[in-house]
Amino acid sequence: MTIVITGATGQLGRLVVEALLDQNVPAGHIVAAGRDLAKVADLAERGVQVRKVDYSDPESLRQAFSGAEKVLLISGSEVGQRLEQHRNAITAAKEAGVGLIAYTSIANAGSTGMQLAAEHEATEAALEESGLPFTLLRNGWYLENYTDRLGSYVQHGAVLGSAGEGRVSAATRADYAHAAASVLLLEGQAGRVYELGGDVPFTLGELAEEVSSAAGQPVPYQDLPVEQYAKVLVEVGLPEAYAAILADSDSGIARGELLVTSGDLSRLIGRPTTSLREAVRAATGR
Repeated sequence: MTIVITGATGQLGRLVVEALLDQNVPAGHIVAAGRDLAKVADLAERGVQVRKVDYSDPESLRQAFSGAEKVLLISGSEVGQRLEQHRNAITAAKEAGVGLIAYTSIANAGSTGMQLAAEHEATEAALEESGLPFTLLRNGWYLENYTDRLGSYVQHGAVLGSAGEGRVSAATRADYAHAAASVLLLEGQAGRVYELGGDVPFTLGELAEEVSSAAGQPVPYQDLPVEQYAKVLVEVGLPEAYAAILADSDSGIARGELLVTSGDLSRLIGRPTTSLREAVRAATGR
């Protein structure tokens, strides 16, 4: 059985490859596909197949998927271009006769009004129309969306956002990666839809409490109107369009659209998901 992991040169894809190796999948049965093969040179040395792939290059996708039984399609990073790129991958998978394609979508796709969900929802529709057997991995927010910004929170003395008292079911990339690996190794996954998120949801106020505790100083949560929060994100260097999407996602949290209560993630990984406190403490070394 050959399993292709797209986006394997990125953070999530790399972790999925490592999770498959940890579950004793022979290295030669795994294909790590991505744009910059230098990033997976060490995997090649361990026996993993590496193939160059670009979602905007249909021929590279056809070559990458050749002989694959299963493909993990990790959603692209170029917002606004992803639907066409994903369609390229779906077409290539169909032409290659792939037996199952698993796609990393977004939590609560189909019922959320978040701007970020639009391309995911359209990709899910494209998968349905393709006739390919597919599985949806509807990933919630990454804890790293917050822990990667701990230094900034402390430096500026506040956690800023527009999520109000909404709760978010965030989990680590490693948790999502282990879930993806488990699904790729299970049989009978066609048609399955997994809503994936951390076991214990939290508000951004509770995030601020954990940051304060780890930092040893008060770092309160400051809730801002969506437009003002987007302006702050632009001021710290984010592109205007991306800042608007992130601020809109916070409003989605406020509406409960990144709250996941299925328990699917912990069942797939066979343990409780990594908690907010564990993630903050690991990021700060405390």
